[in-house]
Amino acid sequence: MNTFTNWKTLNWPEYGAELLGTAFNLLVGFSIITFNFGKGLPMEHLIPAVSPRLLINGLIFAGSGAIYSISPLGKLSGSHLNPCLSLAFWVQGKMHKRDLIGYIISQFIGAIIGTCLALALWKNYFIGVNYCITLPGIGYPLWYVFLAEVFMTFLLVLSIFIFLSHHHLLRWTPLMVWLLVATMVWLGAPISGTSMNTARSISPAFLAWSWQYQWIYCIASPLGALIAVKVFQLLAMGEREVLTGKLFHVPNYRCIFKNVKVSHIQKHQ
Repeated sequence: MNTFTNWKTLNWPEYGAELLGTAFNLLVGFSIITFNFGKGLPMEHLIPAVSPRLLINGLIFAGSGAIYSISPLGKLSGSHLNPCLSLAFWVQGKMHKRDLIGYIISQFIGAIIGTCLALALWKNYFIGVNYCITLPGIGYPLWYVFLAEVFMTFLLVLSIFIFLSHHHLLRWTPLMVWLLVATMVWLGAPISGTSMNTARSISPAFLAWSWQYQWIYCIASPLGALIAVKVFQLLAMGEREVLTGKLFHVPNYRCIFKNVKVSHIQKHQ
């Protein structure tokens, strides 16, 4: 009976929202990568230069996550869509351990579903862009690729924490994330593939069963997130706190996060 009660009290709507959001984000992101770089598709002729196509990738890939964060489901779960970000919130004391586990499992399942849908939609074009696997850029040493992933994830998480710790910046977090991630995809994809998200890297590697260099994204991205938490704590010096665990917080949605400093509907026990 206790086990059944424990299962019932888990936050399934939030986990489901994270699963759907991650699937949507990767389906859109992998679709734009395939459309922009798939052999035989029009973009290689319409825009021969790689750099503008990378910028388009970033704007649409990151934009889909930002749009989801302001949707009803994104407002419910907080739209992490990234195990590294959920890990950072947990270390910062904003998540219960059970919810961290629920979010991470949902994000990985959602990532695999999104990747499968992209494969079903684009078929050989998707295979032709190597399943959108994140890989080190040609000519870059692995230590440089590793540090690039650490730095980009660090910058992403630190920026989110800074915005979520100011009442007047709070509502602009999705816009900031959209522009920041788009810029990092544009500039960083030739170096490391710009993962910043272990689920994003693991899911296409799992589908293609190609694991070369994936250790980089399994270590560097979480490490960057953890460093960001510690740097934020040093900068805040106990005087400023992350106000919520959601990227777009509205008071009329329930919030399952801990130590929330803005108005919200609490979950009924």
